[in-house]
Amino acid sequence: MTNLIPSVAKLFVYPIKSLDRVAQETVTVLSSGALRRDREFAIFNRAGHFVNGKRYCQIHALRSQFDLENNLVSLQGSDGKAQFRLDQDRQGLEHWLGEYFRFPVTVGQNLEGGFPDDTASPGPTLISTATLEAVAAWYPGLAVEEVRRRFRANIELAGVPAFWEDQLFAAADRTVEFRIGKVRFIGVNPCQRCIVVTRNSQTGLADPDFQRTFVTRRQETLPVWSERSRFNHFYRLAINTRVPASEGGKVLRVGDELSIN
Repeated sequence: MTNLIPSVAKLFVYPIKSLDRVAQETVTVLSSGALRRDREFAIFNRAGHFVNGKRYCQIHALRSQFDLENNLVSLQGSDGKAQFRLDQDRQGLEHWLGEYFRFPVTVGQNLEGGFPDDTASPGPTLISTATLEAVAAWYPGLAVEEVRRRFRANIELAGVPAFWEDQLFAAADRTVEFRIGKVRFIGVNPCQRCIVVTRNSQTGLADPDFQRTFVTRRQETLPVWSERSRFNHFYRLAINTRVPASEGGKVLRVGDELSIN
């Protein structure tokens, strides 16, 4: 394992939380530790709760495409399609989404840090291509690309075996420092998963056996280098990170190599 050279294979941002991703060749790190344009926007219901896959399975059937250079989002749902300027037509976007969900919504924006799931560790999530391939192999007929869409990681690593990234966290009272290119990271813990990964990413149709199979196979294949004490359960995959404020403004690139400090 000492001769491995982990490197960034893919970079993804999700401009509107819970909607589709955008692949990037480069992405700037914000002082909050988040990636620029990642979860910058989020949809909220009248009570101020996120409209996301955890609460509303119909969000999976909502397709979105982004032109980030021009601040455009194109949406397609059961009632047709539309395009909006994210910086100029928030009202129109909210109305269209409200019609899609059948209840009023608002769209919030946070330029400083977006709307991360884990506010204590708001850095990008990280996984390896080999891990996605291993998980796909647990389910007959499940494609690697579908697993990638379900787990929604920001950084995907090449050049390492499955679950190699489990080295990037330690016991609960410790963290693991590493670099990707010129950016310093702090690896915190294995990411706890929710109901979203049990559903088809395009239709929302749930697989009732997905979580049971996942937990069994994750436990069976837990590598020797993984800190077992961090698994109070085995429904965990990918790594949550923090990024020091000093790294704000630095750039991550596809091809950047990862080194553990």
